Amino acid sequence: MEPTSRLVAERDISRRAFLKFCALTASLLALPPVAARLLAEGLAQGKRLPVVWLSFQECTGCTESLTRSSAPSIERLLFELISLDYHHTLQAASGAAAEAAREAILKTHAGRLLVVVDGSVPTALGGACSTIAGEDNLSLLRRCLEAAEAVLAVGTCAGFGGLPAAAPNPTGAMGIGELMDRGLAPRRPLVNLPGCPPIPEVISAVLAYRVAFGTFPELDGKGRPLAFYGETVHDRCSRRGHYEAGRFAKTFDDEGARAGWCLLELGCKGPLTHNACSTVRWNGVSNPVESGHPCLGCSEPGFWDRSSFYRPIEPKALAAAEPAASSVERGAAVYDSRCLYCHDPNPASLKTPPDEVPGLLRSGKIRSHRFTLEDADMQALLDYLKEGRR
Repeated sequence: MEPTSRLVAERDISRRAFLKFCALTASLLALPPVAARLLAEGLAQGKRLPVVWLSFQECTGCTESLTRSSAPSIERLLFELISLDYHHTLQAASGAAAEAAREAILKTHAGRLLVVVDGSVPTALGGACSTIAGEDNLSLLRRCLEAAEAVLAVGTCAGFGGLPAAAPNPTGAMGIGELMDRGLAPRRPLVNLPGCPPIPEVISAVLAYRVAFGTFPELDGKGRPLAFYGETVHDRCSRRGHYEAGRFAKTFDDEGARAGWCLLELGCKGPLTHNACSTVRWNGVSNPVESGHPCLGCSEPGFWDRSSFYRPIEPKALAAAEPAASSVERGAAVYDSRCLYCHDPNPASLKTPPDEVPGLLRSGKIRSHRFTLEDADMQALLDYLKEGRR
C-alpha cells in the first residue's frame, strides 16, 4: 500500500480530504503545483513531530485561533501529524501530572523537539510577574529551549512582545527573538508567526510544512514566512482600487464608508503591515478591512505604541512604504480582489479577449459579476489582462 493510502486508512481520513488539505496548504505557502504531491508524500511518511506548547503572558487568543482552522481542520488532520505533548489549555492532564509529562517529553525527545510559544516572557522582578508551577516563565523557557530543535513564536506577543511589552512595559516583557539576542535564552532556529492573533491557516500550514519537509519555509528579515508575510495587507486589499482612485472614507458612517471606500484616513495601517489577511481571510470569509474597520498593524513590532489606531499614517511613512503603482500593478490588484474567486490566478488563461472584457462586465449579463468598476480601475484591469497575454 502506498504511504498516502496507508496514512488515510490508519487515521480514518478520506483520501479526498487529505489531498485537498495538501493542495490547499501548498497553495497557501505559494509552492509550485507539484509541491502538493510532495507534501502529501512527506506527511504520509514523516514521523509525528513532538511539540511542547508554552503559554506565557497571553490571552489564549492564539490557541483559540489555531483550534478554529477550518482548512485544514486541526482536529482531523494536523493533530494526527504532530504529537502535542504539552499545552496548558488543550491537554487533559493538570497539576503535577501535567508538569511530570512535560519533563518526560523534554528528556525523551531532547534535541528533536519543537517548542511553540505564545505570549511574551516577563523579565522584571526576577520573573515574579508570571510563574507556572512555581517556576518563572524565563526559567521554564530556557530549560525547554535546551531540549529544542527549533522554536515557533506564535502571535505578536511571543514574536515581538505585543501588548505586555507596550509602554511603560512594567513586567519587562520581551519576545523570544529579543531574549535570544540579549543572551537571556538559548539561541535556536526561530520562526515568528505574528498577529493578534495569527491567522489559523498560517499556523497549521507552517507546522504541516515542517512535518513534511523537515524544515521551515523561507523567512523575511523579521523571521516571518515570506509566503504569508511577504506582502502588505494593502498590496491585495479589496479596497485598493478606491485608494488608487483617491476615494477615502472620512468617517465610519459617511457615504464613502458605506460604499466601501479606502479606510486610510481613518487610520488604516495596511500599507505598513505585512500579513496575509487580504488573501487568506479569517474563517475563509473576510478580514477587518473588508468588514469596515481599519487594519491595526497587529503583525508588526511595537504596534501598540504607534499612537492611536485611528490616526492616519504620516505622509512620509506612507510615501516610503508605497511607491507609485503602474497601471498594470493596479490592474493586478483589481484582478486579485475581484476576479480571482471565479477565474484562474493566471489571467492569460481567460478565454475572453481582453478588449471584450469591459463591455462584458458592463453588460450586466453575467450573474457572478455583481460589482461595478470605475473607469480608471477598468482601464487598469484591461492593461493587466493585455500584459498577461504577452
